[in-house]
Amino acid sequence: MSDVRTTAAPVDVETSTRQRVLELVVADGPVSVARLAEDMHLTTAAVRRHVAALEASGHVVAREPTRQSPRRGRPARYFVATSRGQSDLPSAYPDLATKALEFLARTGGAGAVEQFAEARLVDFEARYSRLVTATDTTKRAEQLAQALSRDGYVASVRPVPGSAAVQLCQGHCPVQHVAQEFPQLCEAEARVFARLIGSHTQRLLTLAGGGHVCTTNVPLGDSFEGGVTDQEFDGPNLLAPHYSTTDQAPALEGPR
Repeated sequence: MSDVRTTAAPVDVETSTRQRVLELVVADGPVSVARLAEDMHLTTAAVRRHVAALEASGHVVAREPTRQSPRRGRPARYFVATSRGQSDLPSAYPDLATKALEFLARTGGAGAVEQFAEARLVDFEARYSRLVTATDTTKRAEQLAQALSRDGYVASVRPVPGSAAVQLCQGHCPVQHVAQEFPQLCEAEARVFARLIGSHTQRLLTLAGGGHVCTTNVPLGDSFEGGVTDQEFDGPNLLAPHYSTTDQAPALEGPR
C-alpha cells in the first residue's frame, strides 16, 4: 500500500498542474510561458515542460504575437487552446442535447429552436441579474465575467487599446459543440449579455465558430434602457473594432 501512495501522488500533482496550465491558456490566451509561470508561481522551466506536453498532445498551439517586443533575441511564443484543449475541459451537455435539437428542428422548424434558445436562458438571466448590479458599464461586464467563471465559462474582461470599449472573453462554453450546429444558442446568449451589461454589445468571435475564445465587444458610454431587439444584432456595430472571424487572436487584444 505504501508503494501505491508514494508513486500515485506525484502523478496526481503532475496532472492537476498541467490541467491548471491548460485552464489558464484557455482563459488568458494568447499568453506566454513567462506570464503563466508568474501567475502560477512556478519556474519558467517547469511551466515550459507542461506547455510543451500540451502542445505535443494537440491541446495548445503557438500564435504569432500581435505586437513585436523591442527586446532583442528570439521572440517569445504565445499560446492559445485548440478545439481539443477546449473540449477536454468539463462540459455539462452531452451529445444528447444535439440530438434533441435536431429532432426539434425537424418537427418544429427553425423558429422552435430559437424559442428553445431563448427559453433555456430565462433562469440564467434571472439569476445573473441579481449578481450584475454595478452602475458602471465596465464593472457590470466584470461582474458578469466573475459570475460566468464561477459557472465554468473561464471568463475575463480585457481593455481594447485605443478604443472606448472592453471585451468580455469566454475561454470555455458548455454548449460549444451543440452551438456549432445551432448558432441560435450563441445569438440568444449575446442578447442576454447585452441586457445584463446594459450596452449595445457585439459578438465578434465564438468558440463554436472557430475562435479560440468567445469575444463580445462592449462599448463604453453606450448604455440603453430596456431590451434589445434581434434587428439591433443583425447590423454592424460602428462603435466596435473590426476583427477577423477566423481562429486567430483578435488583433487589438495583444499577448499577455
